[in-house]
Amino acid sequence: MTESDTGTPGLLRRWALYDFANSAFPTVIQTFIFAAYFTRQVAPDPITGSALWGTAIGLSGLLVAVLSPILGAIADQGGGIRAWLIGTTALCVLPTAALWWITPHSPYLITALVLVGTAALGMELASVFYNSLLPRLAPVERLGRWSGWGWGLGYAGGLGCLLLALFGLVSEDAWWPLPRGDASHVRATFVLAAVWFAVFSLPLLTARLPGPQLRRRLELGKSLGSLWHTLRGLTWRSPLLRFLIARMLYSDGLATLFAFGGVYAAGSFAMDESQVLAFGIGLNITAGLGAVVFAPLDDRLGSRNTIALALVGLLLAGAGTLLAQSSTGFWIAGLALGIFVGPAQAASRTLLARVAPPEQRAQVFGLFSLSGKATAFLGPMLVGWVTFGSGSQRIGMAVILVLWLVGLGLLLTLPADRPGARE
Repeated sequence: MTESDTGTPGLLRRWALYDFANSAFPTVIQTFIFAAYFTRQVAPDPITGSALWGTAIGLSGLLVAVLSPILGAIADQGGGIRAWLIGTTALCVLPTAALWWITPHSPYLITALVLVGTAALGMELASVFYNSLLPRLAPVERLGRWSGWGWGLGYAGGLGCLLLALFGLVSEDAWWPLPRGDASHVRATFVLAAVWFAVFSLPLLTARLPGPQLRRRLELGKSLGSLWHTLRGLTWRSPLLRFLIARMLYSDGLATLFAFGGVYAAGSFAMDESQVLAFGIGLNITAGLGAVVFAPLDDRLGSRNTIALALVGLLLAGAGTLLAQSSTGFWIAGLALGIFVGPAQAASRTLLARVAPPEQRAQVFGLFSLSGKATAFLGPMLVGWVTFGSGSQRIGMAVILVLWLVGLGLLLTLPADRPGARE
């Protein structure tokens, strides 16, 4: 295949299945199970656990911000998208499986955070190469649909993994009962997430992907020169720069929501692991439905308008979760929140796929990842330390709404994009 080739339906399905695979890590580890397990059973207390968790996720995001555009530029010059995708996928899968050895009140507190941070780094770097495949595979007029369908399939993957974790390992009547004294039934879900990611990513990782093959000699100087040239072309008058900054803000809010969703549910509404899992299942259902329903709108209304609509919905539903005084109110607002999460993410990927130059796709998606992670250390750290300082998780989580609001304001300064066109 050449750079201009689009993928066959079979290859596009393999591409979308990778979203199904990698969703196990953010769902099980970062949001619903390990995050709550770490703050409640590994850390000395939930408040300290929230601060440590936020710091670890934030530092991992900082590394992603630095490495993503550099590795993307190297991949553009040296080819081998598939090789990079395999390596970064393994960087997530192996540390995730190793979390099995983190027992309750484990002395290996820092080790646990390093493993999670490394796995998060691997998953985010893999997304650079994975996302850069979208404009190479999907027809221009259906970019929004495939991006949205991929996100929808990703939420289905998160849902499937959560269901298997809940009924297979965590519930009282688990299909595979394990000892509960050392939390084996919870720790086994970490291994499940690793296996899920590895198995369902294989169809894409074993496929012949478009683009140049990996060169034996990586031209680092040429790669960095190309990246520098791209960065110099980003002025404030450039819609791309303003989009990247806007996306940096609202994506940081989303990432912080994922990092602290389970922690907030467990701490503010006294949910145990099973209840947090049940909420995660409901959230994945509404998020998947939202991604699928909004996918055709992306190709009709344009990505900017789709993102703006999703952010308004996130602000309204997010405020509802913070104002909720009962678990029922939290459930209602939280499930409504899920409807708008997927469209904001999928339409952001589509917008960049339409404007990325063919010869710079990986590095531009590296900048896209940077825009999602450049301040990723800020959101989790602010939530963690505001929670610590105020003694209230509600006050800490309000930081997320501010990030979404500022990101929306900047997004609205962009001209509306033309669906079905690369500019």
